[in-house]
Amino acid sequence: MLKIDDLSVNYGHFSALRNISLEVEKGEIVALLGSNGAGKTTLINTISGMVPAASGSIYFEGKKINDVPSHDRVKLGIVQVPEGRRLFPQMSVYENLMMGSYLPQNRASRKENLEMCYELFPKLKERSNQLAESLSGGEQQMCAISRALMSNPKILMLDEPSLGLAPVVVDQVFDSIVRIAKGGMTVLLVEQNALATLEIANRGYVIEVGQNALSGDSQWLLNNEDMKKAYLGM
Repeated sequence: MLKIDDLSVNYGHFSALRNISLEVEKGEIVALLGSNGAGKTTLINTISGMVPAASGSIYFEGKKINDVPSHDRVKLGIVQVPEGRRLFPQMSVYENLMMGSYLPQNRASRKENLEMCYELFPKLKERSNQLAESLSGGEQQMCAISRALMSNPKILMLDEPSLGLAPVVVDQVFDSIVRIAKGGMTVLLVEQNALATLEIANRGYVIEVGQNALSGDSQWLLNNEDMKKAYLGM
C-alpha cells in the first residue's frame, strides 16, 4: 500500500532524513520506532505532504505521490493523527468528529462512521456535547483518532498516541488500534514506547539520526540484542 524508496528530507542545510526506505502492506500494523529527534515525525509529515522530500520517492497504492499536495493525499486515503492531538478546543467532541468528514466524498458515510467511533470509544458518545478542551488527555486522544477515522482513511498514521497518557489509558488506546486494524485498516504507528508497540505490530522499522537502523518482524525486533539495549530497557 505504501512504499518509501531512498527518501531524504532537509530543513535548510540540516539533513533530517537520509535515504530512508520502508514498506507497509495492506492490513498491517507497522511500527516506526526511534528515540526523540530521530526523524519519525518528519517522515510521516513527508508522507502526508506537509514537508517536501529533497530526494527519493513515495508511492501509495503503486502511484508516485511526491507532487501530490497534502490536501489531495487526504482524498487518496492518507490520514494522520498528529502528535499532541491538535483538536479544535472550543468545539464539541461531535463538532470535532464532523470536521474529520468535511470532504464531500466522506459525508455520505458520516452516520455509519460516527456510530463506529462511538462503539470504539463509548466515552466519546457520553461526552459528545462537551468542549474538546474539557476532555482528559486519554479522551482527547480517542477524539483525535476518531476524527481521523471519520475521513475514511486507507492508511492511518498515528504519531505518538501514547504520549503523556497514564499506563492504563495507553493500554486502552493500543487495544483500540488493534481493533481498528482487525477491521481492515492499515496502520503506521510512530512511537517511542517500543515494547508496547511491538506487542501489537506485525513489523517494525527503527530510525536512528534520520537513517534506517533496524527492520524486521516484531518478534525478531523484540529478541534483537541491540534493540533490547537501546529501546526496550533490557
